[in-house]
Amino acid sequence: MKLILTNDDGVDAPGLQILFETLHTDGEIIVAAPDGPRSGVGHQVTTHLPILVRELSAGRYSIGGTPADCARIALKVLAPDADWLIAGINPGANLGSDVYNSGTVAAAREAAILGFRSIAISQYVARGHTIDWKATAFHAGSILKMLLAQPLAKEHFWNVNLPHPLKPESALEFECCDIDTLPHNYVYRREGESYVYEGVIHDRPRQPGRDVDVCFGGKTAITLLVI
Repeated sequence: MKLILTNDDGVDAPGLQILFETLHTDGEIIVAAPDGPRSGVGHQVTTHLPILVRELSAGRYSIGGTPADCARIALKVLAPDADWLIAGINPGANLGSDVYNSGTVAAAREAAILGFRSIAISQYVARGHTIDWKATAFHAGSILKMLLAQPLAKEHFWNVNLPHPLKPESALEFECCDIDTLPHNYVYRREGESYVYEGVIHDRPRQPGRDVDVCFGGKTAITLLVI
């Protein structure tokens, strides 16, 4: 099995390294990730400028573009015979309406658009906590191995969000659920001629049984998205 790994936090991000360590025994891995942070760029692509691609080491590429650019270049040029593209592990949830802003999700969506199987995976960070990457690796590994063994229809892809805080090697439930359609609670504070966004992800509204509610409630939320 050949896997492409990417993200929106940059080729040196800890979540990408954890993803590699989690999956490196499952097949051949190609890393094709942005040369720096590209979080929150959504599905932006580059069409009128050259995109610099550097091979940092065998099978590990730094790409001067967006996460969707990385998916395109990886699947069109670097590894067109790949079996899966996996984007993550994002330090922060990509739930509900966030899937439209997220570069992580966009990379997986672009792969699905191109006819490839893909997964976006993110780690929610609870208020007042930091990520225990060892715990994340353990739980992400079990979820990813399960999904890699599942059939996936064309034009669909998986979006996974791990709850928080996690304990290493503790039992963790998961739930397949729909995407939450409620908007965030936010306002804009005026500062002179500027407006500043104010909102807290932990206080966002929840639709019962949907991905925000499931993840915030302590289970891994697995959502099947369509392009």
